[in-house]
Amino acid sequence: MDADAGSENPENGERRDPNRTAEEDARARAEFAALHGPALRASGVPERYWGRLLHKLEHEVFDAGEMFGIMQVQEVEEESEGEEAREARKRQPNPGGELCYKVIVTSENGLQAADPSSIFLIDHAWTCRVEHARQQLRQVPGLLLRMANLMGIGFHGELPSAEAEDLVLEEMWRFNQTYQLAHGTAEEKVPVWYIMDEFGSRIQHSDTPSFATAPFFYVPQQVAYTLLWPLRDLDTGEEVTRDFAYGEADPLIRKCMLLPWVPADLLDLSSSTPEPPDEHYQAILEENKEKLPLAISPVAYPCDHVFKVYTDIQQVLRHLTHPRFTFAQSEADADILYNFSHFKDYRRLSQERPNVLLNQFPCENLLTVKDCLASIARRAGGPEGPAWLPRTFNLRTELPQFVSCFQQRERRGQDNHWICKPWNLARSLDTHVTRSLHSIVRHRESSPKVVSKYIESPVLFLREDVGLVKFDIRYVVLLRSVKPLRLFVYDVFWLRFSNRPFALDDLDDYEKHFTVMNYDPEVVLKQVHYDEFIPEFEKQYPEFPWKSVQAEIFQAFTELFQVACAKPPPLGLCDYPSSRAVYAVDLMLKWDDRPDGTRVMQPQILEVNFNPDCERACRYHPGFFNDVFSTLYLDEPSHCHVTRLV
Repeated sequence: MDADAGSENPENGERRDPNRTAEEDARARAEFAALHGPALRASGVPERYWGRLLHKLEHEVFDAGEMFGIMQVQEVEEESEGEEAREARKRQPNPGGELCYKVIVTSENGLQAADPSSIFLIDHAWTCRVEHARQQLRQVPGLLLRMANLMGIGFHGELPSAEAEDLVLEEMWRFNQTYQLAHGTAEEKVPVWYIMDEFGSRIQHSDTPSFATAPFFYVPQQVAYTLLWPLRDLDTGEEVTRDFAYGEADPLIRKCMLLPWVPADLLDLSSSTPEPPDEHYQAILEENKEKLPLAISPVAYPCDHVFKVYTDIQQVLRHLTHPRFTFAQSEADADILYNFSHFKDYRRLSQERPNVLLNQFPCENLLTVKDCLASIARRAGGPEGPAWLPRTFNLRTELPQFVSCFQQRERRGQDNHWICKPWNLARSLDTHVTRSLHSIVRHRESSPKVVSKYIESPVLFLREDVGLVKFDIRYVVLLRSVKPLRLFVYDVFWLRFSNRPFALDDLDDYEKHFTVMNYDPEVVLKQVHYDEFIPEFEKQYPEFPWKSVQAEIFQAFTELFQVACAKPPPLGLCDYPSSRAVYAVDLMLKWDDRPDGTRVMQPQILEVNFNPDCERACRYHPGFFNDVFSTLYLDEPSHCHVTRLV
């Protein structure tokens, strides 16, 4: 009896596990369906395969070799072949470069899609998160050699060279697949990329595939596999293919998604990205399940009123000491709700407790989510955005425009470094700097992302212990009202520095290209306070007094909040009189040239954060939250460390 054999199950024609009773087998299948059924259904795996899939998973049955074979295709250019045919052949998808492989059905009886056993496990040869890829290639014995061979990368000598390492990191985007864990910490939810074993990696693309594949995480073993199952019956000798752009019907999007394997020219397509239509914002509101408030009148409290604050933020509980504020033990008793998480049901609150003040605005995701930020910013700068925001594309809705922009810049010889970011993650998680179009196109598959022009000419800061490094600046802005717009900025700002000299190389070197160092205990965190930074900055750049630079920064903040509040919700922030908010705006400075040739420092807003971590603010400025609450809730900014922008 072979390894995949068992007893017949008369109820469904499947073979059951001989090591279990019928009752035990039925229970195991029911538990498997309860645990993994949602994932299998989401991947489109037919239920007829689930029973045999469980058996193969439990016993680690890899029986694809009994049904399939790998064939190496030697392509010979025929003398009689025309130029058009040669070009078409060159465009055929062929992961691995010079050598072409195909997977074919070798079973004498072919393969029947109705057979419950016609589902196969594909093992994964390499699994990693992108930021660890180079380190793994260097440290895992045999990995670099195996990947070079799998990808058809030639090398001299017995061991692959550093050049081969770079080639693997470049070529892997033609082999990578991805999945994401639904639970865990923010770090654990960062997408995982994997490369199937030699069998799985030889399966070629077809627009009319014969098979489907899907990643599958088997919980009992804590192991990920790829499942392979047929979409139709196949005869002996027929090719096993899958759709590399599976699930995408739009021809233009498919063309973009297939770029890593099938070259395409999108130079004639416009790269212009006008602001999305109103329906786009309405869909976001519905997706967020946010209910807009009813119109209410502004709340008028007596000038000596002591506000009861309900909050789950420890920094507020520890540092808010102003005598006009006390803490409530429940939301029901509070005048102010100052919550860490996003509030959703403004409608109910406006009906039942219109006098309760909040620390957030309806529709503020237009500022704090990166794709929305880029969309509303176009109100200030047209289709390409304002000067204070890097050129940004939403990879879900603007992929063709991005590809066109990338290819146009390539043709003009312009810098083409880009930074790929998730819509709604902070701390630089799952954020990657690259000049690989293939990498950016594939990152679209992992989670919703934007891609922004990487700042190739940042204003640098001389660290005596390191050299010239990147730095970014965080300002805290306080939004008191939308109509009229009343916006303040806290007078103290915070700085973050890279740990290695800046250069446009080693793009996966985190400490060279990123500045967020305060979440890794093993990484050195350079601290420079704002009052030390300003004289040092002016010493390094005597032609750029900080007062002038900061005026440009504040102008950018003003324009951003003006466009964010310029339209009614859900196209803009909602004018809810009981709302107040604190945001952190992160920015960098870049060198730019004005039309008259003047060299300037241009602020570049990177992101806007809701409920930012104020640990450093509280540590060095214990009155921080007193200033925040006095400005926002007492309307008494005059004695606070804030500057009014609008």
